[in-house]
Amino acid sequence: MAQFVDIDTAKEFMKEALEKVSAQELDQICADLERKSQFFQDKLGKERVDHLTEEELRSVLQRIFSVRRKRNKLLQVHSAPRLLGWISQLLYGEADVARRMEAFCNQLTDVDETIRYDLASELLHFTMPENYWLWTRWIWDPNTQTGSLPLVITEDYDLRANGIGQTYLRLGKALSFVRHVGEAAGFDVISNGPFGVDAYLCSVYVVYVYTVLRMRMTQEFNKVMPGLAEFSRRLLGIYKMED
Repeated sequence: MAQFVDIDTAKEFMKEALEKVSAQELDQICADLERKSQFFQDKLGKERVDHLTEEELRSVLQRIFSVRRKRNKLLQVHSAPRLLGWISQLLYGEADVARRMEAFCNQLTDVDETIRYDLASELLHFTMPENYWLWTRWIWDPNTQTGSLPLVITEDYDLRANGIGQTYLRLGKALSFVRHVGEAAGFDVISNGPFGVDAYLCSVYVVYVYTVLRMRMTQEFNKVMPGLAEFSRRLLGIYKMED
């Protein structure tokens, strides 16, 4: 597993992140991701999801960064009952997860592909965090081949695959590599439960963005950028999270 993770680069990103945010703040981010997950489990449990109201569904979508501003359009194009039916099949259908994700994403229309897999993976990961993993544009965008994950794995591991479902599976293997290697290397945040990798990769992405902005933007613009903790919380859907 270690051969696919660039350990030196992964450590360097961790070092840079800890210069901008304390280990305690990263622990709190993991704790708040746990709270978000508990909310998803309460709302989207197998016996509950089919009976969710539209308002409750909105409250779930509110907690997904890429979807929150588009949730009204999403519910206009696909009614709440129809969307909840698709979510139920995504989470609890009999097919394997690759096929369920592929079907869910193909049913969504008038929505960018990146938002489709963002939504699908957030629903899966935060409802059943021990079974499924997060896939967002900032983790890996197959169109631009950018994101935090390619920054810490070697070129020997190809993230590309045929279709959204198969890409999700390949991504899951890579994330498993990062988790196991990070735990072995003593990355405390990665060892912090099922959301440690989320917090770590989000920190990697923010550090990368800061580096790019420092090169391209004015000093005045860089000063108004949010700190690493706030930026990470926004991307992870836990900024000013309500109970």
